[in-house]
Amino acid sequence: MSEAPTEGICLAGFERVREEFERNLRERGDVGAAVAVVVGGTPVVDLWGGWLDAGRTRPWGRDSIVNVWSLGKAVTGICLLQQVEAGRVELEAPVARYWPEFGQAGKDDLPVRYLLSHQAGLPAVRKPLPPGANLLSWETMTAALAEQAPWWTPGERFGYHVNTFGFLAGEVLRRVDGRGVGTYIREELAEKHGVDFLVGFGPEHDARVADWIPYQAEAGEESQRPWLGRDPATLSGVELARVLAYRNPPGHPEGGVNSRMWRAAEYPSTNPHSNARAVARLFGALADGGNVDGKQVLPPELIERANTIEADGEDAVLGRPNRFGLGFQLTNPGIRPLGPNARAFGHYGNGAILGFADPDAGVGFGFVCNRAGKSWRDPRNIALIDAVYGCL
Repeated sequence: MSEAPTEGICLAGFERVREEFERNLRERGDVGAAVAVVVGGTPVVDLWGGWLDAGRTRPWGRDSIVNVWSLGKAVTGICLLQQVEAGRVELEAPVARYWPEFGQAGKDDLPVRYLLSHQAGLPAVRKPLPPGANLLSWETMTAALAEQAPWWTPGERFGYHVNTFGFLAGEVLRRVDGRGVGTYIREELAEKHGVDFLVGFGPEHDARVADWIPYQAEAGEESQRPWLGRDPATLSGVELARVLAYRNPPGHPEGGVNSRMWRAAEYPSTNPHSNARAVARLFGALADGGNVDGKQVLPPELIERANTIEADGEDAVLGRPNRFGLGFQLTNPGIRPLGPNARAFGHYGNGAILGFADPDAGVGFGFVCNRAGKSWRDPRNIALIDAVYGCL
């Protein structure tokens, strides 16, 4: 099969980014991908190439989108922070002030900021949930989380709320604003700021969606989540929560990642779809005082607050070092850096997917792809980040 050509723009001085992007497609396993960079509010890189499908029959286009996974956590966090700015939510206020049913099972005083920083102790639901509940019923998921007792004392440790973050933050948003996350993002980010980011959509977008291609581990390669092979019946406490975070609810037989059911669902921490241009545009705004085309996404003081360390150290769910602000993963020098500067923040998605803002360099960065990879430190985004900073 012939190569799909790389298309788009790459301003003079940023040729190294194009070179590494093309190397990703040739040598580092990318099937289809896009990368975009904004510097000081100006797009300097907007490239795409490869294929939307494993069979390499549909070329990646300018407006192609792909599942961007946990980038949805940062975007959901931005939505809730907008409610903080509007005075409808206080970070130190109990979640139960806005979501009264949440104030049970020892959670009556749990503050909103613990939801945004993965300190709430709610990475999983203990009681068995119906298959596909995360795709089919927002109410089932939020009711179960309201009933769930924290798996640890909130605020005493943190652990990645891999699939529950969006329901928790999103329900507070819904209670104070009246709109679900998908509708809010469409009206407040897509329509107001030109950010092509979808949480739940109809078949009208299917033709531009890239198929997700699962990661194929090499022979003898160590699993990134070895605990998932353990029998839940033998576990308790946080060890059980680590497994249930990924296994409860079980998958729906018609709800695979490339299914219409998956794409239609409002599952904001896990199933959003977007492209590199939109991601770089949004994070470029956060890197440049919170404004895009003269319209404010967030004010500078709230961006700075969200970019302050809330949780740092050993992640109770992932079992490795992590660092969070409010809704964002923060740069972690020597462990998982977002470039060389100390104030960079953003979020990783599955595979090599990444969006981040660097206020010190004025950089907004977005990279998306449709082949999963080594999510913790993937050579594809590392090469692109190094190339960007080598060009500044």
